[in-house]
Amino acid sequence: MNGLCQLVSSSRVLSSNFRFSFYQFANKTHRSFLPHKVKTNRKLSQLVWVRAMASERQKQGGVQPGKEHVMDPTPQFSSSDYKPSNKLRGKVALITGGDSGIGRAVSCCFSLEGATVAFTYVKGKEEKDAKETLQMLKDAKTSEAKDPIAIPTDLGFDKNCKMVVDDVVNAFGRIDVLINNAAEQYESSSIEQIDEARLERVFRTNIFSYFFLTRHALKHMKEGSSIINITSVNAYKGNASLLDYTATKGAIVAFTRGLALQLAEKGIRVNGVAPGPIWTPLIPASFNEEKIKNFGSEVPMKRAGQPIEVAPSYVFLACNHCSSYFTGQVLHPNGGAVVNA
Repeated sequence: MNGLCQLVSSSRVLSSNFRFSFYQFANKTHRSFLPHKVKTNRKLSQLVWVRAMASERQKQGGVQPGKEHVMDPTPQFSSSDYKPSNKLRGKVALITGGDSGIGRAVSCCFSLEGATVAFTYVKGKEEKDAKETLQMLKDAKTSEAKDPIAIPTDLGFDKNCKMVVDDVVNAFGRIDVLINNAAEQYESSSIEQIDEARLERVFRTNIFSYFFLTRHALKHMKEGSSIINITSVNAYKGNASLLDYTATKGAIVAFTRGLALQLAEKGIRVNGVAPGPIWTPLIPASFNEEKIKNFGSEVPMKRAGQPIEVAPSYVFLACNHCSSYFTGQVLHPNGGAVVNA
């Protein structure tokens, strides 16, 4: 099986009874996530997942972007089915929001694939998740990769984004892959509830930071580099209760397409990923118990996805020999929802 086919099929296709092997912290203590090192292999039925997702322990009081270490069950960021093959050997990757959720899964997969990883997290809110992720990456990295680094910051401001890029370049000399992943969201039943301060906050995190980071990172990127932006299925189908968040995700699609056209002649590819309902810290930090209980039930696969089911899309787009003819495109790991690309 060639590298492309192996990558695309690396996440197990789940059946309707949702039995899945996953690897993470046992009793909240560190355990290496590497498939060949992990000795625990828990299987949860879909019913157990739904009950756990709807439990009182999931409530996080609306504090964004949420904490992964208090979730039970915690999101799955790795799988024994994922078979790395040095697709990103020698690459330096900057991943925003890499401490938890999809960002953590992407960071782990990139490390397994041979990349040197730097990730950001929200200063003062995500230290525990960041510390745990940093240790995972140290355990996962190949012998050729340098030690990963974690950078605390608020990405909503240009000067902070420049500092992040400077830190990565000072540590590793360049940036080969930029993953714009950071996001926050808040529910509202009416546009009248979205004031100027909240609108600015959501746009600063979700789209301003993409502009800021890309502008500074490009100075240290060359032909063959890649930029990958996370958007959302909501950009294509809309979401009445996440209006400002959805607007930023639509902006990211347009940003991705326009930037791809601008950078094509420089040999830098720009693509996006539009996940559907994925079990990440944003969910218990955003929704009430009833919505958490039913989260993901609206898609054809009738369940929420896991971060590890999304992360291989990023590996594919970052790997030049897998996706060299992809730019300005968006991948849709969304549980079967049909969208107009």
